[in-house]
Amino acid sequence: MAVEPPTPGTARPGGRTARVRAAVLRAAEDALVEHGFAGLDLGDLAQRAEVGRTTVYRRWGSTTALVADLLTDMAEQSLPRARTGSLAGDLRANAQLVRRTLADPRQGALFRAVLAAANGAPGTADPGTTEALRRFYRRRVEEWAPCVTEAVERGELPPDTDEFEVIRAVSAPLYYRMLTTGEPLDEAAADRAAAAAEAAARAGAYRRP
Repeated sequence: MAVEPPTPGTARPGGRTARVRAAVLRAAEDALVEHGFAGLDLGDLAQRAEVGRTTVYRRWGSTTALVADLLTDMAEQSLPRARTGSLAGDLRANAQLVRRTLADPRQGALFRAVLAAANGAPGTADPGTTEALRRFYRRRVEEWAPCVTEAVERGELPPDTDEFEVIRAVSAPLYYRMLTTGEPLDEAAADRAAAAAEAAARAGAYRRP
């Protein structure tokens, strides 16, 4: 898979630079949780992180680049995919990981803020945040897609099953529940999402045209 050139603020630094990056990203998380994307301000983040404004402006340059770096960091910190030996077990592990993330008071609020910025009304969505969010989810789907290809190899699924669609189908009901109903994301909801995606995949619903 080709590696995309890093956008401003996305290179992996070391030493003091790493500490500055961690402090600013943590401050960005706090601000997103408290005020949403519209409340992000690089000067305020520099004050929160107790680093120089010039450092923040030189490294990131814009709130869009900062959110892109935050999403990169979140993808890097995500747990690796499960290897349970069965499609049902793998999809359930994926669903429970998504549920724990979205149900967490801090992480859930953070995702809602980023989703709102990336998918706002026409003319209000932030294009850079939208692309950063797409890269984040593409990376996570690619991480879990081998669960499906391995199931195909074991004969659990049709050979032309679209592995990316199956993984997306697991998390889609959980995001919908979080964004539209306000109902709690419990383990039962995650198990249902995994079971539904598995059943549909076994029935051939996600076969490539």
